[in-house]
Amino acid sequence: MSVRLRPARPTDAGTLGEMMTEAVSDRPWKPRLHSGAEDIAHAGEMIERGWVTVAESRDGGSLLGFLAREGAYVHALFIAPEAQGCGIGRQLVSAAQAESPRLELWTFEANGRAQRFYERAGFAIVARGDGTSNAEGLPDIHYRWEAPVAPAQKEARR
Repeated sequence: MSVRLRPARPTDAGTLGEMMTEAVSDRPWKPRLHSGAEDIAHAGEMIERGWVTVAESRDGGSLLGFLAREGAYVHALFIAPEAQGCGIGRQLVSAAQAESPRLELWTFEANGRAQRFYERAGFAIVARGDGTSNAEGLPDIHYRWEAPVAPAQKEARR
């Protein structure tokens, strides 16, 4: 699916917050910690900080997903249910990889689909958590991606 990536606008917060709320509802293993209004407010805060890139339909009619990144740390990646499996998450991650030599994130151990997605995108597991360090109390996995070093760069480092 062809989409346009752009920085999020404050008016996008409602739709992005709804994506976050819906994602929790679609995962019975994930506890609901925040109301829909809190998810919208959180989306607004990430937008205000300049962290969010959205994927919208080419006609500009609908938001299909977003990635929130602070430097190398990916805070969130959400894709609208109707747009999942269409390559939108890959486009958002590829854009982040093009802008940063390293990316890091955590995902839940119960989220096998996310694990497969990140591993296909070149991320590697660097640590596992037992849930004591996240609000949900769920076991999680720390992933890292590093840009490949070109042969000339490797030679120059020697």
